[in-house]
Amino acid sequence: MAARTLSVLPSTTAASQSACRKPIQSSQSFPCYLRPAILVNTLLGNKLSLRPSNLRPLLRRQRPAVATVLFSLPTAKPDRAPAEKIPKWSARAIKSFAMAELEARKLKYPNTGTEALLMGILVEGTSLAAIFLRANGITLLKVREETIKLLGKSDMYFFSPEHPPLTEPAQKALDWAVDEKLKSGDNGEITTTHLLLGIWSEEESAGHKIMATLGFDNEKAKELAKSINDDVILSYR
Repeated sequence: MAARTLSVLPSTTAASQSACRKPIQSSQSFPCYLRPAILVNTLLGNKLSLRPSNLRPLLRRQRPAVATVLFSLPTAKPDRAPAEKIPKWSARAIKSFAMAELEARKLKYPNTGTEALLMGILVEGTSLAAIFLRANGITLLKVREETIKLLGKSDMYFFSPEHPPLTEPAQKALDWAVDEKLKSGDNGEITTTHLLLGIWSEEESAGHKIMATLGFDNEKAKELAKSINDDVILSYR
């Protein structure tokens, strides 16, 4: 396999042959996503400085995206309050959102809807909202089945974007969660409980209809709403 790989490279000069014979153990101390570039450059005889100062720009590129994801989710109302007063989303809520996008892609849907947000909460699985849903018989498998019944299957040749954009009801569910937290005046984070109740607030959405079909109702919503602060405490464990 190694010989076949080297055969497609340009003819090696004395310098490159010497480089090929040199061990490349130094690359092992760097992140795995940098090692292929180090290996290729070494095989081609290119000089590649492994000093941390030269690698810093590559590592720095990862930080802005991480910082953005850690603190907020997409919003249609950026001016609802000063930025410093907008509450942060909990880690479980952020993970649920990421899992929602993944579920939308698995089903090959072009958008992330309230049904995907609901599945994302269940995939994350450790939040109070997810535990409450399962205790009431609402599981990931049932939600997925009801989603396909309601929305159908996507074209098998269609490929969802890496981050399927939110549908209007899904965006409203996120904004409802933020606004509800702001109204409460409580400190702490916006949790998956806020997110789930935001889905329920969109009565015409697929997520609401699926929850209703599986037995969720206004009484259960009120019961869950009493435990919003407990979910905040749970998110720090």
